[in-house]
Amino acid sequence: MTATKILLDESEMPRRWYNLIPDLPSPPPPVLHPGTLQPIGPDDLAPLFPMALIEQEVTTERYVDIPPEVLDVYALWRPSPLYRAHRLEKALGTPARIYYKYEGVSPAGSHKPNTAVPQAYYNASAGIRRLTTETGAGQWGTALAFAAGQFGLECEVWQVRASYDQKPYRKMMIETFGGTIHPSPSDLTAAGRAVLAEHPDSPGSLGIAISEAVEVAAQHPDTNYALGSVLNHVLLHQTIIGEEALLQLAKAGDTPDVIVGCTGGGSNFGGLAFPFLREKLAGNMSPVIRAVEPAACPSLTKGTYAYDFGDTAGMTPLMKMHTLGHDFIPDPIHAGGLRYHGMSPLLSHVYELGLIEAVAKTQKECFEAGVRFARSEGIVPAPEPTHALAACVEEALRCKETGEEKVILTALCGHGHLDLPAYGRFLAGDMVDHELSAASLEASFAGLPEIPVRR
Repeated sequence: MTATKILLDESEMPRRWYNLIPDLPSPPPPVLHPGTLQPIGPDDLAPLFPMALIEQEVTTERYVDIPPEVLDVYALWRPSPLYRAHRLEKALGTPARIYYKYEGVSPAGSHKPNTAVPQAYYNASAGIRRLTTETGAGQWGTALAFAAGQFGLECEVWQVRASYDQKPYRKMMIETFGGTIHPSPSDLTAAGRAVLAEHPDSPGSLGIAISEAVEVAAQHPDTNYALGSVLNHVLLHQTIIGEEALLQLAKAGDTPDVIVGCTGGGSNFGGLAFPFLREKLAGNMSPVIRAVEPAACPSLTKGTYAYDFGDTAGMTPLMKMHTLGHDFIPDPIHAGGLRYHGMSPLLSHVYELGLIEAVAKTQKECFEAGVRFARSEGIVPAPEPTHALAACVEEALRCKETGEEKVILTALCGHGHLDLPAYGRFLAGDMVDHELSAASLEASFAGLPEIPVRR
């Protein structure tokens, strides 16, 4: 019998995170101070982050040791299982072998605690009392509320209004873990009030929610801000996914031909792909690595590669990334975790180097793949990984046509138990695919900051 679950013992859990930057042909462009337009230093980030995370943000070391206190909490769910999708393969009639790394076994039901736990640990070690953050679908807010509680911290969350209204059980889960949650834009911050004054019915965006969380953190010395994606240290923490998957695929005796992951800010995708990209750059394997994003928020496939703010109000440093413009407010699609205007600067750089490819999918196609997956594999996926599943199905059906026995690997980055209203909309035929107009993109690009050419 061919194994369905490929498992690692707790003793086999990786003890180090992997930093891709030293292995790249060239380093990513520097992050700039919005006032001086010069590369930022540690002091510029100190009001928001503890020094340990700032050091990880800029480190040139290939590996970073995981603290024992973090490993102790990781052991609640890690190592996570790698599944061979036998039933999906049979349903598709494909000769391809499909594997998925399942992160829905975590306390938050997603991959997000992989970085929430170390961020809470480092902040608590630095004497911080409270963390603020934004969340889209609610997975990150849930994860940070859980992690903050593990280390005795308070947690205050601003959730994008569209998702706050769509996913009421996320609010309840965050509060159960001890967090406080507000819909964004809110009247609690100057950034939120400015948006509401112009757009009283604003559906919100991750950029707006970031502005609110950063504003509050900057005003209180005992409070820091925590980000769930985009930044280098976040992608660093997520590489435990790919490091485990490498060990598990080796146990299964397979090497991936295609690696597929959904991308919003980039942490889940980078967490899975970067350890395999290390092996590809070393000549040990040669997988195609494919990022999949929503057609309604396609920063890689339709965005521009430019310096931009990470938030709507322009309070963050300037990062060179694939962006739709910090003023861009995506349509309220159900994959709330992918509704971010920009892509991780590191992932954007990797894309510019031609080391990965990207495609965009509509939400109807994604939910169709999610339902197909649920009916064969028995797991209801969150809306975000249905993007990766849609691309997996597409690749597997190509293999059916060509007869190729490709090995396809993806990350099922979370379950959809709290996203069932979205499935209800799809099953009832009420789901709409939002078309992104060229005019809306042009208007958003017009708001990009003007940065002198760097030499």
